[in-house]
Amino acid sequence: MILPLITVPDPILRQKARPVKKVSKRIRTLAQNMLETMYDAEGVGLAAPQVGVAERVIVIDVGQGPLVLINPKLVSKSGQERDVEGCLSIPGRRAYVTRAAKVKVTGLNLEGKKIELEGEGILARALQHEIEHLDGILFIDHLAEEREEKR
Repeated sequence: MILPLITVPDPILRQKARPVKKVSKRIRTLAQNMLETMYDAEGVGLAAPQVGVAERVIVIDVGQGPLVLINPKLVSKSGQERDVEGCLSIPGRRAYVTRAAKVKVTGLNLEGKKIELEGEGILARALQHEIEHLDGILFIDHLAEEREEKR
């Protein structure tokens, strides 16, 4: 089922999402619906707050098949890369954002088992972007930081 996308300035996008206590049928259905919504909107990632659910669930597909992470945590990052980003919750806005080039992330899969994955390039960017959504951070917040650094 395709879910409605939440866009700025909806306050849920600025909330810190709650951890998922149990990977239930409801969470698995949410993840499936999020994937369908992401594909329909031609995105490469989506976080639960973007569909109005303040829980720590993200979905990503950067061309390597769908990835679902529940309660994801960024455990390490290295390098730096600058590239253009957009966001389904901020239609029509794209900008260059500097992020880590490589990341390591842990979380739970749809079976509730702990997984760890490493990503670089677009996968690293998507992981960082979506995990930040769970903490109420939007990619446009990085633009303000960069302007401050240039002063």
